[in-house]
Amino acid sequence: MSGYVLHAGGVGVRFGGVRALSGVDLGIRAGEVCGLIGPNGAGKTTLFDVLSGIRRPDRGRVLLDGADITRRSPVWRARHGMRRTFQRQQLFGQLSVADNVLVAQEWRGGGGGPAADLLALPSRRARERTRRVRTERVLAHCGIGALGTSYAGGLPVGQARMVELARAVADPPRVLLLDEPASGMSAPEREQLAAVVRRLAAQDGCAVLLVEHNVAFVMDLCTRVVVLDLGTVLAEGTPAEVRADPLVREAYLGAT
Repeated sequence: MSGYVLHAGGVGVRFGGVRALSGVDLGIRAGEVCGLIGPNGAGKTTLFDVLSGIRRPDRGRVLLDGADITRRSPVWRARHGMRRTFQRQQLFGQLSVADNVLVAQEWRGGGGGPAADLLALPSRRARERTRRVRTERVLAHCGIGALGTSYAGGLPVGQARMVELARAVADPPRVLLLDEPASGMSAPEREQLAAVVRRLAAQDGCAVLLVEHNVAFVMDLCTRVVVLDLGTVLAEGTPAEVRADPLVREAYLGAT
């Protein structure tokens, strides 16, 4: 567990007679971009649900900075620096892009950070002005600054994915869980996504874990890759090590 910001230890989840996760151990460090890959049904989204507090495991623990948060709610985890996106888009379609990001800064209480600092500002007007400056900044960093006044519900998939990312990082996260972030994106949009994620890890020290079916994207972006198969960790290592693993090639990459 040494050095891990977020760690899942011996996590198991069962749905009736089906074991979705069986003793999974996985940890991510500050400044690391880790990829989680595997075939459909491997347990990737179930593991994300456990890490983000949506689902409580049947056994095992989830630790944040060494503290047991297994029974903590998703809201508690978000207030203490954990953010997540979903496979299925979760934008407020009737709001503008800028307002979607503004909503993400509406925090009360919690574990500090820029959004919590807003409460210390002397007036409502000062807080609103600071939120809007931060919103403009994060939209620009995500390459979608020109979309601020557009309605989120009318965006193509790739742009909508970037809005979700902008909303997730409006209050800079310590841990970022990205579930299929490149789905529906064009090649230039994937490059922009990768640039934002790298900057979050390198400059802000964010610990990033992403699930993605685009293996080439994962291998190019991530410094470490974990492969799940049938609810267990099949392999773990650098992209080169995982590509060369015969078990991974047979089970997932389609080679023998």
